[in-house]
Amino acid sequence: MPEIQLRVAERPPIKVGLFVTCLVDLFRPSVGFAALDLLERAGCVVEVPVGQTCCGQPAYNSGDPQAAQAVAHGLLDAFEGYDYVVVPSGSCAGMISQHLAELFADDPEKQHRARHLGARTHELVSFLVDILGVTTLSARFEGEVAYHDACSGLRELGIKSQPRCLLAGVEGLVLKELKEPEVCCGFGGTFCVKYPQISDAMVSNKLRDIEAAGAGTVLAGDLGCLINMAGKASRSGSKVEFRHIAEVLVGTGGTPAIGRSNR
Repeated sequence: MPEIQLRVAERPPIKVGLFVTCLVDLFRPSVGFAALDLLERAGCVVEVPVGQTCCGQPAYNSGDPQAAQAVAHGLLDAFEGYDYVVVPSGSCAGMISQHLAELFADDPEKQHRARHLGARTHELVSFLVDILGVTTLSARFEGEVAYHDACSGLRELGIKSQPRCLLAGVEGLVLKELKEPEVCCGFGGTFCVKYPQISDAMVSNKLRDIEAAGAGTVLAGDLGCLINMAGKASRSGSKVEFRHIAEVLVGTGGTPAIGRSNR
């Protein structure tokens, strides 16, 4: 694995709680390890609280605020005392930073804690660039790459230039922009379950855009989007590979892509 050097301003150690997310934990743990590695190399003291579970977004989006609130109680306790909470997912980071406090409208004390947690929560790449001031890193990935702007990160958190800033410093990587990089892939969490035909049409359009760009690899900051697109690509016989951006930035882009066999 190539050594990564992050050029950042000198600062006291920052204590970060890493929120791994359900999908990363269950389907792609390498993304969590990559996020941990990037944060530590940037000078952070990182912990992964054992009490963390889900961000509550599936229940929240399905109209079940009580179930979402039950999950949120655990988040308030698990991430108490950290300078920042960092998430390798714009979707989960958006839930915590933008919506968690809404679940405690009937409890001012917990709502205050939820707002405090939300204010300290950031998506991984945005945290590296906007909070830590990382501008250049030494990593290598050979190939032409397209970047998909996942909806929550883009529209809720304003994540657009940050991943491109870091990818510009990856040796061997050639970024080829999609014609419609900001168009939804059709995943949308429970949306793809509620409206499978619409979801399939959307991811089919996304795959056509990817194929037209001619990139061999697609990167994104949300594993849900990547799994959805990788699944469609596999069913369609496409050879395009899909990876989380953290894996490329940390230098583990040579491992099997999402949905690909180790053999």
